[in-house]
Amino acid sequence: MSDNTTGESNSLLKRWLTGLALAPVLVLVIVYGSKEIFAALVTFFIIAGVWEYNNIVFGPDFVKEKIEGLILAVIIPLVVLFGNNQQLLAVLALSVLIVFIIFVLSIRESKFDVLSVAKVIFGMMYIPFLMSYFIFLRMTDKGIEWIFFVLFLAFIGDIVALYAGKYFGKHKLIPFVSPGKTVEGFAGLVAGSTTACLIFAYYFLPEVSLIQIAVLGFTGSIIGQLGDICESAIKRFFGFKDAGSLLPGHGGVLDRLDCLIFIAPFVYYYRVFIIG
Repeated sequence: MSDNTTGESNSLLKRWLTGLALAPVLVLVIVYGSKEIFAALVTFFIIAGVWEYNNIVFGPDFVKEKIEGLILAVIIPLVVLFGNNQQLLAVLALSVLIVFIIFVLSIRESKFDVLSVAKVIFGMMYIPFLMSYFIFLRMTDKGIEWIFFVLFLAFIGDIVALYAGKYFGKHKLIPFVSPGKTVEGFAGLVAGSTTACLIFAYYFLPEVSLIQIAVLGFTGSIIGQLGDICESAIKRFFGFKDAGSLLPGHGGVLDRLDCLIFIAPFVYYYRVFIIG
Protein backbone atom coordinates (compact mmCIF):
# COMPACT_ATOMS: atom_id res chain seq x y z
CA MET A 1 0.00 0.00 0.00
CA SER A 2 1.44 3.37 -0.99
CA ASP A 3 2.07 6.16 1.49
CA ASN A 4 -0.56 8.24 -0.30
CA THR A 5 -3.20 5.50 0.07
CA THR A 6 -2.28 4.99 3.71
CA GLY A 7 -2.59 8.73 4.33
CA GLU A 8 -6.03 8.81 2.73
CA SER A 9 -7.18 5.83 4.81
CA ASN A 10 -5.95 7.44 8.03
CA SER A 11 -7.67 10.70 7.13
CA LEU A 12 -10.97 8.88 6.47
CA LEU A 13 -10.65 6.99 9.76
CA LYS A 14 -10.06 10.23 11.66
CA ARG A 15 -13.01 11.77 9.82
CA TRP A 16 -15.34 8.97 10.90
CA LEU A 17 -14.06 8.87 14.50
CA THR A 18 -14.50 12.64 14.87
CA GLY A 19 -18.01 12.45 13.45
CA LEU A 20 -18.99 9.55 15.69
CA ALA A 21 -17.63 11.37 18.75
CA LEU A 22 -19.53 14.59 18.02
CA ALA A 23 -22.82 13.05 16.85
CA PRO A 24 -24.14 11.98 20.29
CA VAL A 25 -23.46 15.44 21.75
CA LEU A 26 -25.26 17.16 18.88
CA VAL A 27 -28.23 14.79 19.10
CA LEU A 28 -28.58 15.27 22.86
CA VAL A 29 -28.45 19.07 22.63
CA ILE A 30 -30.86 19.23 19.69
CA VAL A 31 -33.41 16.78 21.11
CA TYR A 32 -33.29 17.50 24.84
CA GLY A 33 -31.80 20.98 25.04
CA SER A 34 -33.94 24.09 25.32
CA LYS A 35 -33.94 26.73 22.60
CA GLU A 36 -31.46 28.70 24.69
CA ILE A 37 -29.08 25.75 25.01
CA PHE A 38 -29.34 25.05 21.29
CA ALA A 39 -28.64 28.73 20.56
CA ALA A 40 -25.58 28.51 22.82
CA LEU A 41 -24.32 25.55 20.77
CA VAL A 42 -24.86 27.47 17.53
CA THR A 43 -23.07 30.48 19.03
CA PHE A 44 -20.11 28.28 19.97
CA PHE A 45 -19.78 27.10 16.37
CA ILE A 46 -20.18 30.67 15.11
CA ILE A 47 -17.38 31.89 17.38
CA ALA A 48 -15.12 29.02 16.30
CA GLY A 49 -15.92 29.74 12.65
CA VAL A 50 -15.24 33.46 13.01
CA TRP A 51 -11.97 32.71 14.83
CA GLU A 52 -10.80 30.59 11.88
CA TYR A 53 -12.08 33.12 9.34
CA ASN A 54 -10.15 35.88 11.12
CA ASN A 55 -6.93 33.87 11.02
CA ILE A 56 -7.43 33.22 7.31
CA VAL A 57 -8.17 36.78 6.17
CA PHE A 58 -6.16 38.78 8.75
CA GLY A 59 -3.31 36.36 9.44
CA PRO A 60 -2.15 34.90 12.77
CA ASP A 61 -1.18 38.18 14.44
CA PHE A 62 -3.54 40.18 16.65
CA VAL A 63 -5.48 43.00 15.00
CA LYS A 64 -8.44 44.91 16.42
CA GLU A 65 -10.67 43.73 13.57
CA LYS A 66 -10.53 40.22 15.03
CA ILE A 67 -12.11 41.48 18.26
CA GLU A 68 -14.86 43.24 16.31
CA GLY A 69 -15.69 40.02 14.49
CA LEU A 70 -15.81 37.96 17.69
CA ILE A 71 -18.08 40.48 19.43
CA LEU A 72 -20.51 40.32 16.51
CA ALA A 73 -20.31 36.51 16.64
CA VAL A 74 -21.95 36.70 20.09
CA ILE A 75 -24.33 39.64 19.62
CA ILE A 76 -26.05 38.52 16.40
CA PRO A 77 -27.26 35.07 17.60
CA LEU A 78 -28.39 36.64 20.90
CA VAL A 79 -30.53 39.16 19.02
CA VAL A 80 -31.97 36.38 16.84
CA LEU A 81 -32.90 34.39 19.96
CA PHE A 82 -34.32 37.17 22.14
CA GLY A 83 -35.18 39.94 19.67
CA ASN A 84 -37.19 40.31 16.49
CA ASN A 85 -36.44 40.91 12.82
CA GLN A 86 -36.46 44.70 13.17
CA GLN A 87 -33.97 44.54 16.05
CA LEU A 88 -31.75 42.19 14.05
CA LEU A 89 -31.70 44.60 11.11
CA ALA A 90 -30.94 47.44 13.51
CA VAL A 91 -27.99 45.51 14.97
CA LEU A 92 -26.63 44.72 11.50
CA ALA A 93 -26.92 48.34 10.38
CA LEU A 94 -25.41 49.65 13.62
CA SER A 95 -22.58 47.13 13.39
CA VAL A 96 -21.63 48.34 9.92
CA LEU A 97 -21.63 51.96 11.14
CA ILE A 98 -19.54 51.14 14.22
CA VAL A 99 -16.99 49.18 12.17
CA PHE A 100 -16.61 52.15 9.83
CA ILE A 101 -16.34 54.64 12.72
CA ILE A 102 -13.68 52.57 14.51
CA PHE A 103 -11.79 52.23 11.25
CA VAL A 104 -11.88 55.95 10.48
CA LEU A 105 -10.81 56.88 14.02
CA SER A 106 -7.87 54.48 13.84
CA ILE A 107 -6.44 55.75 10.54
CA ARG A 108 -2.76 56.57 10.85
CA GLU A 109 -0.94 58.90 8.47
CA SER A 110 -2.09 58.28 4.90
CA LYS A 111 -2.93 54.58 5.25
CA PHE A 112 -6.53 53.82 4.27
CA ASP A 113 -7.01 50.06 4.17
CA VAL A 114 -10.71 49.83 3.35
CA LEU A 115 -10.18 46.12 2.72
CA SER A 116 -10.10 45.58 6.50
CA VAL A 117 -13.61 47.01 6.80
CA ALA A 118 -14.80 44.77 3.96
CA LYS A 119 -13.33 41.70 5.67
CA VAL A 120 -15.13 42.43 8.95
CA ILE A 121 -18.49 43.18 7.33
CA PHE A 122 -18.27 40.18 5.00
CA GLY A 123 -17.33 37.94 7.92
CA MET A 124 -20.29 39.27 9.94
CA MET A 125 -22.79 38.45 7.19
CA TYR A 126 -21.11 35.22 6.11
CA ILE A 127 -20.88 33.41 9.44
CA PRO A 128 -22.83 34.94 12.39
CA PHE A 129 -25.80 36.15 10.34
CA LEU A 130 -26.27 33.13 8.05
CA MET A 131 -25.52 30.56 10.77
CA SER A 132 -28.09 32.22 13.04
CA TYR A 133 -30.78 30.86 10.74
CA PHE A 134 -30.37 27.61 12.64
CA ILE A 135 -31.85 29.45 15.62
CA PHE A 136 -34.67 30.84 13.46
CA LEU A 137 -35.37 27.31 12.19
CA ARG A 138 -35.34 25.84 15.70
CA MET A 139 -38.08 28.28 16.74
CA THR A 140 -40.47 27.20 13.96
CA ASP A 141 -43.13 24.50 14.34
CA LYS A 142 -41.40 21.09 14.50
CA GLY A 143 -38.13 22.98 14.67
CA ILE A 144 -36.18 20.00 16.02
CA GLU A 145 -37.19 17.88 13.05
CA TRP A 146 -36.19 20.64 10.64
CA ILE A 147 -32.77 20.97 12.27
CA PHE A 148 -32.17 17.26 11.72
CA PHE A 149 -33.50 17.63 8.18
CA VAL A 150 -30.77 20.19 7.42
CA LEU A 151 -28.10 17.97 8.96
CA PHE A 152 -29.28 14.95 6.95
CA LEU A 153 -29.33 17.03 3.77
CA ALA A 154 -25.78 18.24 4.33
CA PHE A 155 -23.95 15.30 5.88
CA ILE A 156 -25.49 12.33 4.06
CA GLY A 157 -24.87 14.08 0.77
CA ASP A 158 -21.32 14.85 1.87
CA ILE A 159 -20.65 11.18 2.70
CA VAL A 160 -22.08 9.94 -0.61
CA ALA A 161 -20.10 12.62 -2.49
CA LEU A 162 -16.90 11.58 -0.71
CA TYR A 163 -17.14 7.94 -1.79
CA ALA A 164 -18.64 8.63 -5.22
CA GLY A 165 -15.71 10.93 -5.93
CA LYS A 166 -13.21 8.48 -4.43
CA TYR A 167 -14.28 5.47 -6.50
CA PHE A 168 -15.86 6.98 -9.61
CA GLY A 169 -14.49 10.52 -9.85
CA LYS A 170 -12.83 11.22 -13.20
CA HIS A 171 -14.00 14.67 -14.28
CA LYS A 172 -12.97 17.72 -12.26
CA LEU A 173 -15.87 19.94 -11.19
CA ILE A 174 -14.11 23.23 -10.50
CA PRO A 175 -10.34 22.55 -10.38
CA PHE A 176 -9.23 26.19 -10.13
CA VAL A 177 -11.02 26.50 -6.76
CA SER A 178 -11.24 22.98 -5.35
CA PRO A 179 -9.12 20.43 -7.27
CA GLY A 180 -10.48 17.47 -5.29
CA LYS A 181 -14.12 17.92 -6.29
CA THR A 182 -15.44 15.90 -9.22
CA VAL A 183 -18.59 15.89 -11.33
CA GLU A 184 -19.26 12.32 -10.21
CA GLY A 185 -18.91 13.32 -6.56
CA PHE A 186 -21.29 16.22 -7.10
CA ALA A 187 -23.84 13.90 -8.75
CA GLY A 188 -23.54 11.55 -5.77
CA LEU A 189 -24.04 14.46 -3.40
CA VAL A 190 -27.26 15.60 -5.10
CA ALA A 191 -28.63 12.06 -5.30
CA GLY A 192 -27.63 11.22 -1.73
CA SER A 193 -29.00 14.44 -0.26
CA THR A 194 -32.31 14.20 -2.11
CA THR A 195 -32.79 10.55 -1.14
CA ALA A 196 -31.88 11.22 2.50
CA CYS A 197 -34.36 14.11 2.65
CA LEU A 198 -37.17 11.99 1.21
CA ILE A 199 -36.55 9.14 3.66
CA PHE A 200 -36.28 11.49 6.64
CA ALA A 201 -39.41 13.45 5.71
CA TYR A 202 -41.43 10.28 5.13
CA TYR A 203 -40.97 9.31 8.78
CA PHE A 204 -40.58 12.63 10.59
CA LEU A 205 -42.31 15.24 8.41
CA PRO A 206 -45.23 13.24 6.94
CA GLU A 207 -47.42 16.35 6.68
CA VAL A 208 -45.12 17.81 4.00
CA SER A 209 -45.58 16.81 0.35
CA LEU A 210 -42.80 14.54 -0.88
CA ILE A 211 -42.66 16.59 -4.07
CA GLN A 212 -41.88 19.69 -1.99
CA ILE A 213 -39.27 17.70 -0.07
CA ALA A 214 -37.68 16.41 -3.29
CA VAL A 215 -37.39 19.95 -4.65
CA LEU A 216 -36.00 21.15 -1.32
CA GLY A 217 -33.46 18.33 -1.11
CA PHE A 218 -32.35 18.67 -4.72
CA THR A 219 -32.02 22.47 -4.63
CA GLY A 220 -30.62 22.53 -1.10
CA SER A 221 -27.84 20.12 -2.04
CA ILE A 222 -26.75 22.39 -4.90
CA ILE A 223 -26.86 25.46 -2.66
CA GLY A 224 -24.86 23.61 -0.02
CA GLN A 225 -22.23 22.74 -2.63
CA LEU A 226 -22.03 26.43 -3.53
CA GLY A 227 -21.34 27.15 0.14
CA ASP A 228 -18.55 24.57 0.11
CA ILE A 229 -17.05 26.09 -3.05
CA CYS A 230 -17.26 29.64 -1.65
CA GLU A 231 -15.38 28.62 1.49
CA SER A 232 -12.79 26.82 -0.65
CA ALA A 233 -12.39 29.97 -2.76
CA ILE A 234 -11.73 32.08 0.35
CA LYS A 235 -9.12 29.62 1.61
CA ARG A 236 -7.47 29.31 -1.78
CA PHE A 237 -7.29 33.08 -2.24
CA PHE A 238 -5.45 33.47 1.08
CA GLY A 239 -3.30 30.36 0.60
CA PHE A 240 -4.94 27.95 3.06
CA LYS A 241 -5.79 24.27 2.54
CA ASP A 242 -7.88 23.92 5.71
CA ALA A 243 -9.59 26.56 7.83
CA GLY A 244 -8.10 25.05 10.98
CA SER A 245 -7.22 21.79 12.71
CA LEU A 246 -9.79 21.53 15.51
CA LEU A 247 -11.63 18.57 13.93
CA PRO A 248 -9.26 15.71 13.00
CA GLY A 249 -9.98 14.37 9.53
CA HIS A 250 -12.18 17.35 8.70
CA GLY A 251 -9.89 20.34 9.17
CA GLY A 252 -11.41 23.30 10.94
CA VAL A 253 -14.91 24.07 12.16
CA LEU A 254 -15.47 26.30 9.13
CA ASP A 255 -14.67 23.32 6.89
CA ARG A 256 -17.70 21.56 8.41
CA LEU A 257 -19.95 24.62 8.46
CA ASP A 258 -19.33 25.67 4.85
CA CYS A 259 -22.37 24.00 3.29
CA LEU A 260 -24.57 24.49 6.38
CA ILE A 261 -24.01 28.25 6.26
CA PHE A 262 -25.82 28.36 2.91
CA ILE A 263 -28.34 25.57 3.50
CA ALA A 264 -29.82 26.84 6.80
CA PRO A 265 -31.27 30.13 5.47
CA PHE A 266 -32.50 28.44 2.29
CA VAL A 267 -34.36 25.71 4.19
CA TYR A 268 -35.78 28.27 6.62
CA TYR A 269 -37.29 30.44 3.89
CA TYR A 270 -38.49 27.41 1.92
CA ARG A 271 -40.14 26.13 5.10
CA VAL A 272 -41.79 29.49 5.85
CA PHE A 273 -42.84 30.66 2.38
CA ILE A 274 -43.27 27.48 0.31
CA ILE A 275 -44.33 24.80 2.78
CA GLY A 276 -46.01 27.20 5.20
